[in-house]
Amino acid sequence: MSLRKKILTLHKIIGLLTGVVVFIVAVTGCCWAFRDEIESLYDDYKFVTPQDKLIITPTKAKEIAMEVFPNNTVHGTLFKNSKSNAVEVIFYDAEPEFYQSVFLNPYSGEIIQVDNHLSGFFAFILKGHLRLWLPKDIGEQVVGVSVLLFIFMIISGFILWWPKKGKNVKQRITFDWKSTTRWKRKNFDLHTIVGFYICSLAIVIGFTGSVISYDWLKYVVYISTGGDKVPAFIIPENNSKEVTSAYYVKPIDGLIEKLKKESPEAESYELHYPESDTLSVYVEVSNSKGLYYDSDYRFFDQNTLEEIETPAVFGKYKDAKLADKIIRMNYDIHVGAIGGIAGKIIAFLVSLIIATLPVTGVLLWYGRNYKK
Repeated sequence: MSLRKKILTLHKIIGLLTGVVVFIVAVTGCCWAFRDEIESLYDDYKFVTPQDKLIITPTKAKEIAMEVFPNNTVHGTLFKNSKSNAVEVIFYDAEPEFYQSVFLNPYSGEIIQVDNHLSGFFAFILKGHLRLWLPKDIGEQVVGVSVLLFIFMIISGFILWWPKKGKNVKQRITFDWKSTTRWKRKNFDLHTIVGFYICSLAIVIGFTGSVISYDWLKYVVYISTGGDKVPAFIIPENNSKEVTSAYYVKPIDGLIEKLKKESPEAESYELHYPESDTLSVYVEVSNSKGLYYDSDYRFFDQNTLEEIETPAVFGKYKDAKLADKIIRMNYDIHVGAIGGIAGKIIAFLVSLIIATLPVTGVLLWYGRNYKK
């Protein structure tokens, strides 16, 4: 067997084994691309009539929301930098999985609506994308391995696409269909020519997805690009050793107003309550709508509100080096948000075309093995 034939054999075998997984992940990826834009069409409950009053404190928001789910964990509270937005208290537990939000009127504390993030169309789509609707431990491994193999498929497909003679390049980059062109030839062109045009972007989407799936790959990418911090999320401990009980108002309740003065142009401030007396409070300050990479992750001593630096990659964006930015941008690149609406359209189209490759590939295999 020549090297080219060996690559072709592997390409066919791996394609048949992973085709269904790649198809599902690609189609669900298409659906996810415009989730924010679609959900914004029916999220009126997230807005309130602005009032010239102080908004409820983080402590009060947590207390009100806990009346709805007293046996679950408050992950954090999201305060938008606008007087017309509701306050969102987010609950999350890993086992058993629980992920819901309670929306409150920021002035009165009235409960407006409760959202279950694990139900509905986009929750269904995300479960399919991440784990094929299988149990988490099994599905995530199947998807992760299949995406890594898909990257090999794209590379091997490009090798197979490359013509032996330079004069045949034109045939590999243009559709030259006539009325007499048989469906097998058309299908071959759809698989090879379309695959060629999207191969680079398909590798980007596949690779960024793998970085999300595998911590070891994230570490390799970070270290290889010159990173010198910890490529993980670390909440530092307080600097103060004793809880101060002399405050009439808890220090955490002054944190949002403090951040609004320091970052007045920010989109939102997501405050996370410390899980113990020794951990600091962390706030994710979102600086751009629909993006995550340029957010500031800030940590404060829960007793004194003294700011504490983290040794991890997720800190203030202005302090991020090139390697830090690459890791931070990974998700936004994966979903196309890094390029705004144009980037999302590109991600949508590339994912849609990726979904056709297993179909045309199976038809190629079928046509060659069952000629009749």
